[in-house]
Amino acid sequence: MKNSAFNNILLLTTAFIWGAGFAGQRAGMEFIEPVTFNCVRSFLGAFSLLLLIIIFKIKKGPNKKMNKWEERRYMLKAGILCGLALFFASNIQQMGMVYTSASKAGFISSLYIIIVPMISIFLGRKFPPTLWLGIILGAFGLYFLCAVDGFSNIGYGDILIMISAVLYSIHILVIDHYAPKIDSVKLSCVQFFVVGLISLIPMFIFENPTIEGIIACKWALLFTGVVSCGIAYTLQIIAQKNTNPALASLILSFESVFAVLTGYLILHEVLTMKEILGCILMFAAVLIAQIKRRDTASKCC
Repeated sequence: MKNSAFNNILLLTTAFIWGAGFAGQRAGMEFIEPVTFNCVRSFLGAFSLLLLIIIFKIKKGPNKKMNKWEERRYMLKAGILCGLALFFASNIQQMGMVYTSASKAGFISSLYIIIVPMISIFLGRKFPPTLWLGIILGAFGLYFLCAVDGFSNIGYGDILIMISAVLYSIHILVIDHYAPKIDSVKLSCVQFFVVGLISLIPMFIFENPTIEGIIACKWALLFTGVVSCGIAYTLQIIAQKNTNPALASLILSFESVFAVLTGYLILHEVLTMKEILGCILMFAAVLIAQIKRRDTASKCC
């Protein structure tokens, strides 16, 4: 079996960084507007990955059949499509962070782990029957987490985070299509540049970015840009090279738990008992969705 304690620690560290990133995203909204935040952190993530590519001299992707120019054309196409999907997903999520807590956002966002296989049905992939249990638990968890006083009081921010979870699922499937043929670090670098460039347009049209606001938000931007995008992504790549994908995704799902812990410790967010029950149900749904995929994953490895 290709698992080790060291790789598991790297994945758990990645989950912690991503979970803490929700607190950083929420804290950043105190200084600058959503698209501005996402634009700056995307460029920071892109440049940190570019530095990584230069340092480790990553030259050729995994597809040796492509020549230099074919790889570049394919990389540009893949980067633009992945970047477009990530642009809509990340910006809608960031807008939702204005109106909801980091804790709730972390758990709602984790629904992509259930949504991805659901979307895969329409792509002709097998649908594990036990996934329905995860879907049902996730639905009840969402109700307790978001509909505090009934469906009429589901927050605007919660709805935006739900939409972003669907869009992140689409983004994951787009990456799943292109990533096997090219270097994943390069692809991530290109997609972050695309997100940053596209975000410049709505940022200057609909928002009022200021240097003062960006400087005031520097720690949140550096963490979510360099640490969440650059360092955490690199740790994930290193760890997953020698880790069963089912176990890897299971460990990474602890991101939602760390989102609650850091939201409490950093932002002093407190969940009600009903919201805690929602978190438990949603986390159980995520675990079931991952564990039941282990058989499928082991057959492919």
